[in-house]
Amino acid sequence: MAITKVTSEEQYKQLISAATVSVVLFSADWAEQCKQISDVMGELAKQPEFKALQFLDVPAEDLSELSMRHQIDSVPTVLFLRAGKAVDRIDGVDVGTLTQKAKQYAGTTLALGTSGDGAINLEERLKALINRSKVMIFMKGDRNTPRCGFSKQLIAIVNDTGVEYDTFDILTDEAVRQGLKTFSNWPTYPQVYVNGELIGGLDIIKELLEGGELKETLSP
Repeated sequence: MAITKVTSEEQYKQLISAATVSVVLFSADWAEQCKQISDVMGELAKQPEFKALQFLDVPAEDLSELSMRHQIDSVPTVLFLRAGKAVDRIDGVDVGTLTQKAKQYAGTTLALGTSGDGAINLEERLKALINRSKVMIFMKGDRNTPRCGFSKQLIAIVNDTGVEYDTFDILTDEAVRQGLKTFSNWPTYPQVYVNGELIGGLDIIKELLEGGELKETLSP
């Protein structure tokens, strides 16, 4: 199976609605790195091992609404989608990770059966993650290298309390990044959980700090 060049939003919607996993490259003709990823995907598409996957190439600038919807801010970016929902993501050129994840999803597509089973598995995984530590922070980056201003502020505040906590980098797992928003009905990051319960984001933490309640809240 060759890579399908996507030329319209309607075509894209029809293709990704399939139960199979779609490997979607957001590319631009002027970016040489995109050709490298496209060539790798073309080789993978020819191999029987990956016949359960469909490979798509989306021109990021021509179909800018799709790029915005998936928060594509650089090319190449590769998304893995199942039944229209993003389950994983690779930003930049990383051939090894692309091949590894393609093998992973080629192997799990038939095993999962339906997207419903996948949703159940994700929910169980999210529950396990938010209970991994008494205080659990989902953020961009980790405690040592926060990768956005909000996460950096939050870590500085929590560090000052002296409370033990663990972090999860949502940039490393698109399924968790998107799934947790729905699971907790909280659309932004960072998110702070205590004993498996959502406390809130940076604004809530700041309010608790100003009210003198933060350390008590984080130390149940």
